[in-house]
Amino acid sequence: MQKMLKIAAFALCYSPLAFAQEIDSLEQTGALDDAVFTFTEAQLGEDDDMSQNVTILSSNTNVYANEVGFTFSPVRFRFRALNQKYNDIYVNGALMNDLESGQFRYSNVGGINNLTRNVDTTLPFEDNSFSMTGLGGSNNYNFRASQVAQGHKLSLSGANRNYVARAMYTYGSGISKDGWAFAASLGYRWASRGYVEGTFYNSLSYYLGVQKISGDHSFSLSTWGNPTERASQGAGTDESYWLANNYQYNPYWGYQNGKVRNSRIINDFAPSAVLTWDWNIDSKTRLITSLHGKYSKYKSTKLNYNNADNPQPDYWKNLPSSYYDVWDEDDLNNRTEQGLADFNAAYEYLTGSKEARQINWDRLYAANRNAAAQGADAMYYVQARHNDNLYLTLSSTLHKQLTTKSHANIGVMLGSNTGKHYQTMDDLLGANVFHNVNTYALGNYAEGSNEVMYDLNNPNGVVKEGDRFGYDYNLLARRGVLWANYSENFGPLHYSVSGKINYDGMQRDGKMKNGMFAEYSYGKSKTAHFVSGGGKFNSNLNLGGGNTILLGIGYEHRAPQITTAFVSPEMNNDFVTNLHNERIFSSEIGYQFMNSLLHVNINAYYNYLSHVTEWQNFYFDDINSFSYVSMTDIKKRYYGVEAGVTVKVSSSFNIQAIGTISEAENINNAKVRYMNSTKAIYTDDIVMNKGMHEASTPLTAGSIILDYHANGWFIDLKGNYYDRIYLSYSPSYRYVGTLTTMATGDPNIVNNDGTFNVPEQSKGKGGFMLDGSLGKTLRLKKGKQLSINLSLTNILNNIKICTGGYEQSRSDYTVKDENGQTTVNNVRAYKFSLNPKKYYAYGINGMLNLTLRF
Repeated sequence: MQKMLKIAAFALCYSPLAFAQEIDSLEQTGALDDAVFTFTEAQLGEDDDMSQNVTILSSNTNVYANEVGFTFSPVRFRFRALNQKYNDIYVNGALMNDLESGQFRYSNVGGINNLTRNVDTTLPFEDNSFSMTGLGGSNNYNFRASQVAQGHKLSLSGANRNYVARAMYTYGSGISKDGWAFAASLGYRWASRGYVEGTFYNSLSYYLGVQKISGDHSFSLSTWGNPTERASQGAGTDESYWLANNYQYNPYWGYQNGKVRNSRIINDFAPSAVLTWDWNIDSKTRLITSLHGKYSKYKSTKLNYNNADNPQPDYWKNLPSSYYDVWDEDDLNNRTEQGLADFNAAYEYLTGSKEARQINWDRLYAANRNAAAQGADAMYYVQARHNDNLYLTLSSTLHKQLTTKSHANIGVMLGSNTGKHYQTMDDLLGANVFHNVNTYALGNYAEGSNEVMYDLNNPNGVVKEGDRFGYDYNLLARRGVLWANYSENFGPLHYSVSGKINYDGMQRDGKMKNGMFAEYSYGKSKTAHFVSGGGKFNSNLNLGGGNTILLGIGYEHRAPQITTAFVSPEMNNDFVTNLHNERIFSSEIGYQFMNSLLHVNINAYYNYLSHVTEWQNFYFDDINSFSYVSMTDIKKRYYGVEAGVTVKVSSSFNIQAIGTISEAENINNAKVRYMNSTKAIYTDDIVMNKGMHEASTPLTAGSIILDYHANGWFIDLKGNYYDRIYLSYSPSYRYVGTLTTMATGDPNIVNNDGTFNVPEQSKGKGGFMLDGSLGKTLRLKKGKQLSINLSLTNILNNIKICTGGYEQSRSDYTVKDENGQTTVNNVRAYKFSLNPKKYYAYGINGMLNLTLRF
């Protein structure tokens, strides 16, 4: 019981980190969203999966897998550095990963953590009863009402994290004599100011389940949701953090009429429901069928500008180093006396007051009032990007016990997703009017021409607050899956084979007739069809004496995600060229030793991926334009070693150590096609991204854990070390065309052998973090139980550990065109290549949690 309380407390404490930080160019849902094994059966106190004749290496018995999910969550650790789309999440056998990004956002079940205890977690080469296990493992959560612990549970929490207060109530009726079960959960999390200044948090969570068991049949309906409004934190450069003397400096907020206002507000609500029919056909055969539906609404605001200066307080032209080159002592052009004076003036201004480092909302309103008086469009406004999804799946699985030592499963899944992507005017900030015109394209096309119109069906349309503008399109994804697996115990050997075949269909439906692509932006595109599939084999051999070895191998084709299938979905229906199924080879070998005092796991893995497609959309400041970038034919490899050791010193004291040394990198230079929003021209090039690593997760991580539990007390102390944290690389730095242009101004770009000296990928600093937890369980009268838990993270307040970030997509120089040749015109004092934007770990933070069961 003590261990269960401990793990539950950690789960509750770490869940808010899923909302901690956000990368500007690529939305991330945070640490736990990318952690594969957030809650595992063993973490929740389930029995070891062992038998007398065969030992199965699984998530239950793997020391490393048990601990890694929550232990490394403060630094956004991702299992084997894999994208979360490779970890499949199910509820009652129904696939939860959406068909657009392929990912499941754990925020969809935030605040109802009690429901996530009943989970079947499988490692990449562990067989299961609900799927062919994913490259990053698979989880199947049981949301049936009968599985919620009987009784009442009330939790109250105080913290200094993303939220400062939380209350949660859960009730489970158990199964009545007439076969009914009811369960409910309600939670609320709140902060008027989170750990980061300028942020707030407001979230209600609910779950309602009802189940009827009648003979061999069970019918279950479960529904849940998590309406949330929260303010975001932006990444910053080290110079910005230095100026603010704060590694949690947030450039997204400022004062309006003396009150705090954040420009990046997230509204997220994804009400979901699963209807499940369980049919025990006979003692050895069971059929499970689930119908799942979800309608998610996601909205994210952003401050933008039109024919005006960038209003962001950390905009590069506002920073001292934009006036004086602090990097290169030989840069005489950018190290002048006037430049130094300007540097000092900017420094004095930005360090003189907090307001100087924040958005000046009152100034923006004043500028818009002046523009309105002259009949001009808004100079500043807040736009909102929307991503609404209607997701439906039907899943059915037949389980068959063939013999006492073998069983088989066969299943089918049909899924449909309609994703609505559009942009609205959230706030005109006091202006009177705005027009739906592509101002980025002015200069390349005449004012009033068709090409600058975002929607020729409503040319030069007037945009009011709440109106759609810029882009409006739907992505239509369809999927069918047929899968099967077979497992058998043969003496000391356990083995399993599994396979699947998939169909994916993808289509775009444009709702605006973009002037640059008038013939193929409005209406439905053609449909892209992909047939894929693959198989896996895994085996466990019990050598006796507590020794077991594991071997796994797999190969599959995987359809690209629809989010990467179109070159510029905001503008037209064009599919990416060279769009293919990913080819995925996976393998693993493992060893386990286990006796009453010592438990050791060592696993080595190698994954090879080819024909990978990646897509980016970012504002490219060099050309005052958005850039849509598709990279194809990427080859990647992921390999490493994972280890975990538990030493049982006494009945109440354990020492654990876990760690991984891994690699996750591109191994070739990819093809790239990009288009900028200023001109209807595609550019094909090669991006020199060979050697670029997966970003925003430590590739080296280790922990030593001291665990004491006795007489209702438990104490945990964890010393964690993180290293090799890479930042998301900018492909535009590494286009062959860009490097060729750079070479005209910097001969060091070309090596002596004529090859390019490609810029190294930016990295963040790792380091040591100490975490701890202290708790006590009290048994009260009439079966009541009170648990008190205090958890602390980063006790030593190491605020210099980088948790992720990205390179700025802008050059260190300006260019000019002469006789058709592009050459370097001016080298800037400010060095974008040396100023990536980063996030840093929170300093010391904690949560006090009180839980009453009755």
